Amino acid sequence: MQRERLTAERIRRFTCPKDVKQSFLWDTEAPRLAVRATAGAKSFVFEAKLHGQTIRLTIGDAAAWKIEDARAEACRLQTLVNRKVDPRQERAEKLASIEAQREREKRVKSHALDAWAEYVEARRSKWGARTLADHQSMVSEGGKPKTRGRKKGEGDTTQPGILRALLSRPLESIDAEAVRDWLKEEVKKRPTSTALAFRLLRAFINWCLSRKEFAPLVHADACKTRTARDELPKKAAKDDCLQREQLSLWFEKVRALPNPVHAVYLQVLLLTGARREEIAGLRWVDVDFRWKSLTIKDKVEGHRVIPLTPYVESLLQDLKNRHDADANRAGKLFGADKEKAEQITERVREWVFSSPTAASGRLREPRIAHNKALVAGGLPPLTLHGLRRSFGTLSEWVDAPSGVSAQIMGHKPSAIAEKHYLRRSLDLLRVWHIKIEQWMLQEAGITQSEEQPSQDAHSSVT
Repeated sequence: MQRERLTAERIRRFTCPKDVKQSFLWDTEAPRLAVRATAGAKSFVFEAKLHGQTIRLTIGDAAAWKIEDARAEACRLQTLVNRKVDPRQERAEKLASIEAQREREKRVKSHALDAWAEYVEARRSKWGARTLADHQSMVSEGGKPKTRGRKKGEGDTTQPGILRALLSRPLESIDAEAVRDWLKEEVKKRPTSTALAFRLLRAFINWCLSRKEFAPLVHADACKTRTARDELPKKAAKDDCLQREQLSLWFEKVRALPNPVHAVYLQVLLLTGARREEIAGLRWVDVDFRWKSLTIKDKVEGHRVIPLTPYVESLLQDLKNRHDADANRAGKLFGADKEKAEQITERVREWVFSSPTAASGRLREPRIAHNKALVAGGLPPLTLHGLRRSFGTLSEWVDAPSGVSAQIMGHKPSAIAEKHYLRRSLDLLRVWHIKIEQWMLQEAGITQSEEQPSQDAHSSVT
């Protein structure tokens, strides 16, 4: 072992022989300190024994460190060894602390949009398609060409998401005052969307509070309930519902819609009490004509099976008979792109409520057709969810047990007995479901002979 008192000149002259990978020059003043020379560099190193093993750490570049500073560092490291502390562990902890500090500083400076992206990714598997789409649209960049719904005087591109401006700030700057100012500004332009955005923002803030990397940056009172009460309009309970005396006119105008898919969709929506996307998302594999059942993707339970009642069966059978024509139409519409034409055709054949002009192959927006039917009949405004509400309300006219209509509609059981003991069989549901359907058809003036939709009423749009 070569050992000399380290000086600048001795370090300069010290080189690594060509026949070895590295060579050491040990200091006489700090016995655990050495200069290590390799083919292209020289550095100060510390070496000692701990728990019977030799440990070696690089202190730093010999050109950057002063000799006295290297000796002081070697003495400090020796002190740790004497206390049975591994200097390597101490260095790793220090580096981890520095990295954590850098990460904290990065998060402080970064936009809350980054945290929002992590939040959406973490919750993606827990949400349905509609919830995920709502979260994505809230922070969209905007600037995309509008495809529909543009009124005169509006721009030709979409606006940025309602939360984008607020979440473009650092997370720690989103406090109660910032949220209140944002609410005051947005509620003037789009109160309903602002109310939804506030609820999503509050859920996001609560999620951040549960994460150790975000919790120190979040203001827990950013979305105070009082702020919402003061700035948001009072939310009135929706009560839109078809009345008994309106059934005849409603069925007449809906059955007269020129597009058979819209006509059947709206009738099935009313006669099953299902949610709009549950029916729009029906595939033919979900329809069992043999055992008279529909398998619906349920918002609460994952899926549920309900009866396929006679009139609904006749409507769906009529659609099925028309599917080849719709598939051929899709092929013609996209004939220039054969690969796309094949994809759209396949999707059209898959969905019950297909749409040859939609990229997804299925019905996306039935509200326009429904509103036209309401206007044609002089009926009051009625949402698609109002049709679901109508099923539950009108079911009482045949004295159907509330648990029966709730199970058909997919409501989560509320009473203890319903939750833990009563799950009615499909046959029992069918008895009551057919009674409900027959009563509605009777009130609508639809006789048994009219159950099969006429060719004229459901002619396809060309």
